[in-house]
Amino acid sequence: MAFPTSVNNQITDSVTQANVQVLGDAPAVAMGNLFQATAQALSNAAHNATLAQQQTNIAAQAATTAGVALLYSLDTASTGKATAAILK
Repeated sequence: MAFPTSVNNQITDSVTQANVQVLGDAPAVAMGNLFQATAQALSNAAHNATLAQQQTNIAAQAATTAGVALLYSLDTASTGKATAAILK
């Protein structure tokens, strides 16, 4: 029994139990917050990796398109020069 006060013992006991529950829940709440923050960070990392991969694929596709266009234009230019030389 707690030290004597002018407050009913049932009141002090219920307040003590509520405080003990808060202290008992604190580690679980802290771990829940940690897990939530970690999940958020990993989710952002995965999203950023996906976005970077998409941007890299777009750049590679543009480079490939430019390269193929260059290869096709070389043949056309050499054919045009040869034709011009023949027609002179």
